[in-house]
Amino acid sequence: MSYVSAQLNQIVPSIGGAPALWSYYGTDVHTDVDATDFFSDGAAKGMKVNDTVIVTKTTATVGCTIHTVTVVTAGGAATIAPAILA
Repeated sequence: MSYVSAQLNQIVPSIGGAPALWSYYGTDVHTDVDATDFFSDGAAKGMKVNDTVIVTKTTATVGCTIHTVTVVTAGGAATIAPAILA
């Protein structure tokens, strides 16, 4: 599926250098969101390496996975690590 920027939201900001917590929801499975540069505007939204992202799948097999931001490129995209199943 395709990334939908409006479905990515920071829910807990970084405080004192700790990672921020993000939520992303949609029909994407965790292997879709693990794709390189999936979050095309991650830097513009404020994503940083080591931030945590909870990905919630809203159709078919409903569930969530937890990921870590591993790369934020100079071009502004963010990549997250493979899921920790929750």
